[in-house]
Amino acid sequence: MISIRRARPGDAAAVAAVHVAAWRSTYAGILRDGYLADLSEIRLAGFYQRAILDRREGHAVFVATATPEDESGLPQVVGFASGGRARRRGLAEGEVETLYVLDDYRERGCGRRLMRAMAAHLRAIGCNSAMAWVLEANPSRFFYRHLGGRTAMREAIRVAGQAVDQIALLWDPIDTLLAATAPLPQGRPQGGPQRRLREEG
Repeated sequence: MISIRRARPGDAAAVAAVHVAAWRSTYAGILRDGYLADLSEIRLAGFYQRAILDRREGHAVFVATATPEDESGLPQVVGFASGGRARRRGLAEGEVETLYVLDDYRERGCGRRLMRAMAAHLRAIGCNSAMAWVLEANPSRFFYRHLGGRTAMREAIRVAGQAVDQIALLWDPIDTLLAATAPLPQGRPQGGPQRRLREEG
């Protein structure tokens, strides 16, 4: 069973592990192998512990947890999302800053449910629109577009000294994102076209 909840400081190490695994999977062939190999779970755990505790600008972190099918162990963090009021003014009022899901839990609704949690949070703190930055080469852009995100801006940035392009995907009004991530009716399969879309990694 997969559940979504607000992250706690004790989740920081697990969130960092998801970050590293997801980046190495998603950005292989996009970012340099050496940079991905050098990602540090220890360093990122410190970063995420601070992020989880940071409530400025409405910042929040949500985690997706999964209980083993045989219920033999404690729930494990398998994905997370973070965001708050937009870091860059002018495009949208709120921003989904990160959304990462482990490979084994993609296409199982984790990304959609994390996006809904973030959208509901942003709406609760008064944001009437939302955006997310995505590397243009990241196949996860199709996941965001499937949820109604439209390209609002494109720019060149540098990641670890490497030039890459990123796009800003916009939901305005934010109700479009809430509608796109609404729970599926009971009995409706999660297959079909959306099943083939790669959730953010």
